[in-house]
Amino acid sequence: MAVETDVLDELRRLRTRVPGLAGSLAATVDGLVLAHDVPRTEPEGLAALTAAALGVAHRMTDAAGRGSFRELLVRGAHGYIATYAAGTTAVLTLLADDRVNVGRLHLEGRRGGARIAELVDARIGPGGGRHADRPATREEAQDPADRSRPIGTLPVRTPQRPAHRPGR
Repeated sequence: MAVETDVLDELRRLRTRVPGLAGSLAATVDGLVLAHDVPRTEPEGLAALTAAALGVAHRMTDAAGRGSFRELLVRGAHGYIATYAAGTTAVLTLLADDRVNVGRLHLEGRRGGARIAELVDARIGPGGGRHADRPATREEAQDPADRSRPIGTLPVRTPQRPAHRPGR
């Protein structure tokens, strides 16, 4: 598959541009691996976890009124996991050492995500995830706003304020 080779080339270029980058993975928003360069890590598991985190991140940005998802950064005791939107159908996840320059990681991650988006959209097409061809559910058919929601996300219901105030 040509897209896999091109995406893998981009992942390898990222490693040369970001000192401290330990691995990278490109996946669809629904958790399927497109290409990976992640030694000592199971790429299918990482892609599935990325899809789950992506769903939560979409809900958080939507609920907080911060617009559409762009990126997510997680810091662990031994380094960083950064996830960037790569168009509407893919994501880029980078694994970095704890001494990485986070600004450089963001700069190159954003550029890499944009390049991967171009590659995936050119070869697969936007909206080409594994659920793109499934028929809409009755709820989706009734609510046109839900159809524009990215694949792999759930609708967010805004919490309602109570009608009364406790203690008054």
